[in-house]
Amino acid sequence: MGFKELFGLAALRRALLSLAVTLTTAPLAFAAEHVVEPHDWQFGFQEAATPVKERIAGLHHELLIIITCIAALVMILLLYVMVRFNARAHPVPSRTSHNTWIEIAWTVIPVLILLAIAIPSFKLMYYMDKTQKADMTIKVTGHQWYWTYEYPDFKDVSFDSNIIPPEEAVKSGKKRLLDVDNRLVVPVGENVRVLVAGTDVMHSWFVPSFGVQEYAVPGRLNESWFNVEKPGLYYGQCNQICGVNHAFMPIVVEAVSKEDFQKFISAKEKAAANGTAPVATGKTAAAGGAVHLAAAAE
Repeated sequence: MGFKELFGLAALRRALLSLAVTLTTAPLAFAAEHVVEPHDWQFGFQEAATPVKERIAGLHHELLIIITCIAALVMILLLYVMVRFNARAHPVPSRTSHNTWIEIAWTVIPVLILLAIAIPSFKLMYYMDKTQKADMTIKVTGHQWYWTYEYPDFKDVSFDSNIIPPEEAVKSGKKRLLDVDNRLVVPVGENVRVLVAGTDVMHSWFVPSFGVQEYAVPGRLNESWFNVEKPGLYYGQCNQICGVNHAFMPIVVEAVSKEDFQKFISAKEKAAANGTAPVATGKTAAAGGAVHLAAAAE
């Protein structure tokens, strides 16, 4: 057997081995944690994780069709007028001052189009406003520059959520400028009421894949809701300019099964009873501020 035959067999064995490894590890990769996050050069919306976001995306697609049809009609009319009524093709201008049917048409058709847009828009706005039946409530408080999460339905469960310093995030395999030290944990398949408030300036609690953006206004309690359909990690950020470290207020929501959520709550309540749970005091923000400023200077 020649060198070429041996080389070909070796290459074939390597290819078969690679295929076997791929096939055996594919289920593990498929079972990995579901993550919805921003991507470089992303086009379009993030994957919808809640019924609200699905309806927002549906309305967006419907409006895109309407807008495209209007733009195409206007372009066709402009081209027709340019060709049919230019000086060479139509040297003697028309003296027509009005046409009843055309005037009726250009009044009625836009009204019908606006109604076709307004009715589903209003329905979506009321659907997004607040849930009719909340299974649990979470209070979100915005500070400069971190979040505090409270679970009012449970005893002494609250904590601060700060950005992980960029150097630590890179070393630990976390997402730079997106991961936090304490994630907001919620159960899947539950209607979660979100109460949003602020303590200093305006913030905005924004999770794109949830279709939720609610302003955190000092002295005011705003409300929104979501129902996460599958377990995973969902990333968001404050999107209301709130000071020098505005860019360093990430949001991470971890959706888990109802059983795992109960374990999480039990662990938090037990830690609070033993005095070992981190208390949401706002003191972590002072240490975090230096981290944020250092990251901003990089």
